[in-house]
Amino acid sequence: MTSLLFAAQETLTEMEVEFPNLFGGAAVNYYRGFRLFGINIYWYGVLITIGVILAYLYAMRRAPRDFGLVRDRVFDVVFAALIGGFVCARIYYCVFKELEVPGTYTFITAFTTIRDGGLAIYGGIIGAGLVGLLFCKIRKVNFFAMADLASLGFLIGQTIGRWGNFINQEAYGGICSPDWLFGMNGSKIGTEVEAGALVHPCFLYESAWCLLGFVLLHLYSKKLRTFDGEIALLYVSWYGLGRFFIEGLRTDSLYIGTLRVSQLVAAVSFAVGMILFITFKLITAKKGIPLYVNTDASKELIELDRAADEERKRKKRGENSAPSILGDFADDEEETGEEEDTSNDDDLDDTKDEEE
Repeated sequence: MTSLLFAAQETLTEMEVEFPNLFGGAAVNYYRGFRLFGINIYWYGVLITIGVILAYLYAMRRAPRDFGLVRDRVFDVVFAALIGGFVCARIYYCVFKELEVPGTYTFITAFTTIRDGGLAIYGGIIGAGLVGLLFCKIRKVNFFAMADLASLGFLIGQTIGRWGNFINQEAYGGICSPDWLFGMNGSKIGTEVEAGALVHPCFLYESAWCLLGFVLLHLYSKKLRTFDGEIALLYVSWYGLGRFFIEGLRTDSLYIGTLRVSQLVAAVSFAVGMILFITFKLITAKKGIPLYVNTDASKELIELDRAADEERKRKKRGENSAPSILGDFADDEEETGEEEDTSNDDDLDDTKDEEE
């Protein structure tokens, strides 16, 4: 049974990555994945899934308290945005790959060959943003507060997901100095560069950049956030800044003519993000616009959600359902009304007695 479930060595090529200048020389031997019930499961996909799960758990923890969002509605938006993000990440990659090398993909093969790899993070962000906007409208979720929360989740997912590039020995940079501490080589890389050469581990640079960005923006969002959408703009600027330089090192960039697509998008993202951040920061300070989490609309939705959650718990325990989200207060009003009616009847009786 064990050999049936995890027979990676039978169908998946063994790979090796080496960092000759790190810790006196470090090397890792591994398989790209494993077989489960006859299906190849790749570590790249596993790592992306782990990143998505951790990002979701983080978002659920902070959604109501720090962003004023209802968890159930956030789940609906996240679920739809994930699907839109993955689809658009694939379309983005295939479109620009087709422009670079005509005949690489058709509309059909773009999706039938998805297990061969090829996703573009910018396409994923654009797709998740557009689908997220649509479902925020449908589920009545504040889009800008949701964008702030999602941006922090993006950084978690990218920090972990980039290690999938390490597993696949892809998205690496050009040849670096033979003495560079993080210079690496590998069984697959060695077939694509000159013998013995070390290359930049761009996956590591970007993972570290995203991790640092998450820590900084997590702390910033707790104390310094003043308008909804602020963290999203800072995320776009932060990621754009790092990606601009990292993309310049890579050897597998998508091109339009002689321009690296991702490097161009990164530069524009940084510039636009910073301009909008400064503009809205000044407008918010001048007009005193409150964060959504501090508005009555947010507090009312959170309270209604809390009451509904309590109702579900009562039903699960088999207790009688509360007749109203107002609870005992509604009962007190009904009892008060009955007492007032009785009192009025007594007054009428006293009046009749006096007349007689």
